[in-house]
This record gives sequence, structure tokens and C-alpha cells, in this order.
Amino acid sequence: MKKAKRKGKGRVGSSFSGFLKEEKIYEEVTAAAIKCVLAWQLEQAMKKDGVSKNEMAKRMQTSRSQLERILDPENDKVQLDTVFKAARVLGREVRLELV
Repeated sequence: MKKAKRKGKGRVGSSFSGFLKEEKIYEEVTAAAIKCVLAWQLEQAMKKDGVSKNEMAKRMQTSRSQLERILDPENDKVQLDTVFKAARVLGREVRLELV
């Protein structure tokens, strides 16, 4: 059995992001991961502040079902203005950047 040759600084093979790009799913996976983290962060902020889902929806002036879509980690079809509104009612801010 042959051993894999090491490349660079002791790593074997390509990076995970390199693999995703090769498979042409990098953007899709990255978007899903960002949405998952965002939903988790919103839920954590709500818990920390003691804000129920009903109260959060009321503060956002939206329906509970719309809030559920925002908090659903698998739903990546959320508008930026909605995310900003959710953060604002919790006294938080959203930071976006292009790298």
C-alpha cells in the first residue's frame, strides 16, 4: 500500500473549500452554513434577552410564521432587510463583508 504524498505544510490533499469548489458546490454549502449560524445566533440572542418567538414577531411587526422561516437553518431564502430588522429589535447589528 502506497502512502499519500504530503503537500505543503504537512497536509494531505486539498483544503475542504478546495474540494467544495472542485465539486461546484462551494457557494451553496457556504450559504447554507452562513444561514445556519445566523439562525443559531438569533435564537441565542433571543434566549439571552428572554424574548419569546411571539414577542420577537410582535417587535418585528411580522407574523410568527415569518419569524419561523428566519430561524429555520435550512431556509436560505431570507431577505437581508428582514435579517437586519431581527438584529435591530434585539439590539444587535449584522456585519457583512466581501473578501
